[in-house]
Amino acid sequence: MPIPADPSFEQQVFDLRLYLLKFARLQLRNEAWAEDAVSETVLAAIARPQAFEQRSQLKTWLVGILKHKIIDALRHHRREVSSSAASDDEQADPLEDMAFRADGHYAEKPADWGDPEQDLNSRQFFAILEACTEKLPAVQGRLFLMREWLELSSEEICKELSLTPTNLYVQLHRARLRLRECLELNWFARKNP
Repeated sequence: MPIPADPSFEQQVFDLRLYLLKFARLQLRNEAWAEDAVSETVLAAIARPQAFEQRSQLKTWLVGILKHKIIDALRHHRREVSSSAASDDEQADPLEDMAFRADGHYAEKPADWGDPEQDLNSRQFFAILEACTEKLPAVQGRLFLMREWLELSSEEICKELSLTPTNLYVQLHRARLRLRECLELNWFARKNP
């Protein structure tokens, strides 16, 4: 018989549900799948509260569970993913043309980003990064999150979404360019007036 969950633990898990839902929506781009993944995450956490050994924050532990649920959802629904959004991302990116000279070097030197280690510890930085990620085109945002947040290998992503490695690298490159521009405008420019 399972040990009953601590009511305060259950409340803490429930309080983080909206954050988890936002994370799942951003990755899955499907409301029903996101709801399912978060529900499964919450149920798994509440069913085994003793598994949370407090070696990390509760939010971090729940996101770890959610990452696995998202990967499962992607594998389960891989054939249902709409490719209509892909056509938007496949067109030439004017930002890419403006960012580089013909010789492949940056047209403008990137802004000084200061001490990245210090910024990584900043909650505000992550809020800006999350907002910038949400502004990415659907396909680019999804691929970026699969690669950087879910830490899937390039081969896994290509297999899951039926992409060629070249297309994946182009999309990731474009996503990183857009994130760079967004961070420079909304974070680094603000810090270095």
